[in-house]
Order: sequence, then structure tokens, then C-alpha cells
Amino acid sequence: MKTYSFTFEQNLPISLSEAWNFFSSPVNLAKITPAEMGFVITSEFKQEQKMYPGMIITYKVSPLLGIKMDWMTEITHVKEGEYFVDEQRFGPYAMWHHQHHFKEITGGVNMIDIVNYAIPYSFAGRIANRLIVEKEIRKIFSFRETKVEELFGKYNEEAITALK
Repeated sequence: MKTYSFTFEQNLPISLSEAWNFFSSPVNLAKITPAEMGFVITSEFKQEQKMYPGMIITYKVSPLLGIKMDWMTEITHVKEGEYFVDEQRFGPYAMWHHQHHFKEITGGVNMIDIVNYAIPYSFAGRIANRLIVEKEIRKIFSFRETKVEELFGKYNEEAITALK
């Protein structure tokens, strides 16, 4: 089975604690996911509930052609204020492993997402990845980058550098 890997990086002009509080709350995930994905969390969470190792999160998603699918992930690792990892237990991928890293930087926080995934169906899965899946994942993270900037503002590296 072929696996694929992407790294997405974004700087935000917010504190580490603000970033952690937002991204470690499962209810905020839908806010940064494109509407056409039909993304709905079916697990019940309170806004203030944070991720913890062993947490199971269930969703309904429509990743392709509006076809609804069930997706379940487990939060497998959490280091408060630094990182958490979600792994698919069942869903659209043969394998999904997503690391979320946070690091304080001058004037904000650096977020790095590392996504490793595999598509089922061997050769047909490779073709599907090349034609559809890879583009969709990039599109989702591009949407997220834009949405997160709308929510928290754009990190201005030149302004930070000028202050030094």
C-alpha cells in the first residue's frame, strides 16, 4: 500500500495558548473545513472540552461527489500546548495519521500539520490519489489557511522583523 505525506505550515498573530485553545477543541474543526465537505461532528462535545489521548471523534463527511460517509478518528497523543495526533479508526482512507504541532514564535505561533495517509484499492487508489484526493487535501488546507487568517488575522513577518 502506497502512503503519501504532506506538511502544511502557517504562522498566526496570536498567542500559543489562544491557538491551542482553538485547535484542541473538536467543535472548532467544522469552522475551518470547507462547507462542500458536508463535515458534521456526530460526537457530542462541549465547547470547552479539549482533546485528550483516547478521545474518539465521529463525523459525517462528503469527500467525493456528495456521498456521505462515516469517519472516526482517535486522538492518540497529546502534549499540552505543543502537539496532538489524530488517527483514523474507520473512514474514507486506508490509513490517516495527522500531527498538529504548535510553537511560539516572535509575534505569534507557528502551526505545522503533518499528514500521512493511504488510499485503498492499490493501483486504482494511486490513480484516484493523483487525480482527486491529493488535490482535495491541498484544497482543504488552503481553505483552512484562509479561514484561520479570517478568524485570527494575517501574520505580518515584515512588521515583526521591523520591530526587532
